[in-house]
Amino acid sequence: MTAAIIIGVVLGIILIFVITWISLSNSIKVAALKVDEALSGIDVALTKRYDTLTKMLDVVRGYREHELATLTQITAMRSGMSMSERNMVNGQMDQLSGQIRILAENYPELRSNTNFLELQRTIADVEEHLQASRRLYNANVTAYNTKLVTFPSSMVASSIGAVQREFFVADEIRRQDVRMTF
Repeated sequence: MTAAIIIGVVLGIILIFVITWISLSNSIKVAALKVDEALSGIDVALTKRYDTLTKMLDVVRGYREHELATLTQITAMRSGMSMSERNMVNGQMDQLSGQIRILAENYPELRSNTNFLELQRTIADVEEHLQASRRLYNANVTAYNTKLVTFPSSMVASSIGAVQREFFVADEIRRQDVRMTF
């Protein structure tokens, strides 16, 4: 009877050890997946940043160029003209005004200052999303690396070949402000 109890205790200890090892191994693997997912989030944020800023800059440049061309035309038509030239250009101005009204009806927020304000808001939103992704990545790396160095999960981590992950650290070129030219 005592031999059966000893065998039962030994099997119980072995079972507890195996369950603990499997549990710790799975928690390390889950933490590694979270790090990979957070890294993917940084890639998504960088892609969003590039796509959004490129599109917004194109829109702002287009609006600015249109408004600049329109204002230049109007100024050129008004300056240095005789009365007969002004009357002749008056028809052109009416035609141009009609085009501006149609364009303004289609795009009521065609003013450059509004577009620049929107660009600034968009840049702030995209940068905040990117920073949040980086913070999430670093938090997941901290949790994962902690599992690799604390007992008893450190023993399981070394047995499954888990290695520490690096934190996100911006290189020098990325630490600088993005230069945007219009």
